[in-house]
Amino acid sequence: MSSARYIVFEGLEGCGKSTHAKRLGEHLNAVITREPGGTRIGALLREILADPENADLAPRTEALLMAADRAQHMAEVIQPALDRGQHVVSDRSIYSTLAYQGYGRNLGTSDLLSISTWALHGVLPDIVIYIDVPTEILNERLAKRDLDRFEREGADFFARIAEGFTQLRSADPERWITIDGTQPKDDVETAIRTAVLARL
Repeated sequence: MSSARYIVFEGLEGCGKSTHAKRLGEHLNAVITREPGGTRIGALLREILADPENADLAPRTEALLMAADRAQHMAEVIQPALDRGQHVVSDRSIYSTLAYQGYGRNLGTSDLLSISTWALHGVLPDIVIYIDVPTEILNERLAKRDLDRFEREGADFFARIAEGFTQLRSADPERWITIDGTQPKDDVETAIRTAVLARL
């Protein structure tokens, strides 16, 4: 049995997921990827999902596009890496769909969990690292960059997502690691690395 692990980063926009996925992935000599967009097909889907011009994208359409990206991602990147014994570190995963579309878009989680699990061939992340940063700090960070379609949503949307992540973490504490993302970047990196290596 392979000791390779599927490790994912979750959190709200601007929390530092991308930075720390890259840092941990390099340390573990892992495949570093992201959702949506970790494949050629996924990059096309990401353009649709992130484009602020697509304000008319229906919530169920959004959720199904996310699931389509996830199916391609599993087939093309995640499963092949795990099969050859290499860790995978991903910026976002199934839990973003449950939080963003399930809670944020008020679609509920049961159907989304079923669709996404099917898309993943039942392969769920082994470790989920949640970078916890208060929304007021995240708003300051987001004010410094061009915003995509998700980042332009209002405070209520992100409050529902934050609550969703809280519920997901409490429902499956063995899978989740919560990291204080308000610390300096190097301290956050050390905390993540220490926690993950203890699990591996």
